[in-house]
Amino acid sequence: MRITRFTHSCVRVEHDGGVLVVDPGTWSEPRALVGADAVLVTHEHTDHVDVLRLAGLGVPVYAPEGAQLPDLAPLPVTRVHAGQRFTAAGITVTAHGGRHAAIHEGQPDCPNLGYLIGDGLYHPGDSVHVPDEPVRTLLVPAQGSWLRLDEAIRFAREVGAERAYPIHDAQLNERGLASVAGWFADTIPGYRHLVPGDTA
Repeated sequence: MRITRFTHSCVRVEHDGGVLVVDPGTWSEPRALVGADAVLVTHEHTDHVDVLRLAGLGVPVYAPEGAQLPDLAPLPVTRVHAGQRFTAAGITVTAHGGRHAAIHEGQPDCPNLGYLIGDGLYHPGDSVHVPDEPVRTLLVPAQGSWLRLDEAIRFAREVGAERAYPIHDAQLNERGLASVAGWFADTIPGYRHLVPGDTA
């Protein structure tokens, strides 16, 4: 399985000829979707889903039940619930979690699913939900208005993956990114910093 990281939370997964893209939002590069066979959306926020771009793509899109996607263009959306196992782009996927992490007083409260992809790659979206299945490679959120650094580190340690790569960091400047990457490298076993365009 080949993983290519793009800006913010967008990740491209290639396996056995299938191309699956997770969270191609408005901040990610359009080239992440070139040749995509299917798309996973963790939740409805625009930094994770660009509805117009996906409508033009015309491939299957999997999103949480109850997600309020803008009605700007028709999307071939399959609604998914926590615990559901399905195949996207020829790759087995299991949905985990259920809700977006709270920022303040329980808000925002929208559906959020983490996806366990193939042989143990986990993308949590905007949550720190620990799946009840083994994870080999964790995509760990680096920053968010809903996340403290301590929570991210504890989440990664609890998941206990062999490898961890950063996502959700587009709001960090270079100084902040260097600080978070330094903490992750010092505290999360198997951590390797990937910048957009890097593969693993």
